[in-house]
Amino acid sequence: MNQLDALKQFTTVVADTGDFKQLAAYTPQDATTNPSLILKAVQKPEYAPLLAEAIARHGTADKVELMNRLLVRFGCEILHLIPGRVSTEVDARLSFDTAATLERARRLIALYRAEGVDSERVLIKVAATWEGIRAAEQLEREGIHTNLTLLFSFSQAVACGQAGVKLISPFVGRIYDWYKKQAGAQWDEAAMAGANDPGVRSVKRIYEFYKRHGIPTEVMGASFRNVGQITALAGCDLLTISPELLAQLAASEAPLTRALDPEAARTLDIPAVRYDEAAFRFALNEDAMATEKLAEGIRAFVVDTIKLEALMV
Repeated sequence: MNQLDALKQFTTVVADTGDFKQLAAYTPQDATTNPSLILKAVQKPEYAPLLAEAIARHGTADKVELMNRLLVRFGCEILHLIPGRVSTEVDARLSFDTAATLERARRLIALYRAEGVDSERVLIKVAATWEGIRAAEQLEREGIHTNLTLLFSFSQAVACGQAGVKLISPFVGRIYDWYKKQAGAQWDEAAMAGANDPGVRSVKRIYEFYKRHGIPTEVMGASFRNVGQITALAGCDLLTISPELLAQLAASEAPLTRALDPEAARTLDIPAVRYDEAAFRFALNEDAMATEKLAEGIRAFVVDTIKLEALMV
């Protein structure tokens, strides 16, 4: 059994790509997208027709609606190839605007429904800011499920659990990147690999807290830099993995054992934690890594969204 098949015994495998033609090779349950992945895809010859079609059919619409249509078209194409859910992201420029995030999310779901897609098969991705979490809380009340992304801290995860969001995406690789950069020449790659990787430790802490306290929010590790980070999180609810790393897992027959176990987590002595707005903002501010990576991630998604809009002119 290869490592990808072994991983699927413990964890729901999700493909992290806008390149949906690669999905059949790895048979993931779900798929995730973001503006950067869609931008990368539409610049390939095989996906350019989707962009051209969106412009031809909806070219008189404003750029916001045109973007909505393009995202939903990609999502529908992906849903034809997977049995589960696709995550579609709200414009990162709305990350600090609860009302605007709600409006955009509802529009995306309406477009999916118009295409005959059951809303249970769609997760609306929202940045895990305080405003984004509040929007997600309301969307969940309306039966619109959410995926809280750009999540780097325990405080973000706790607030998402309190809000009853469907799923969170803690970013393993970007946490790893920050600590490696901070350490500079003192970084010991071997010593900080696997279970000692700071990104892996962050996800493990969140997973164990959720399981210990019966929080049903799903944990989906994301943003991996290497296979070792993935195998160290075997047993996590879900893991969203790039096609390149899916290929490496499929090509390896090295042993893979479960690393995270919900039953074991339920026996741990982990105190309950809750945050109101002030406590959340303070806790996030105290975490330099999370504060920096959240801001950086929002800015990066905004840049790629603007580039994608430019291609629609």
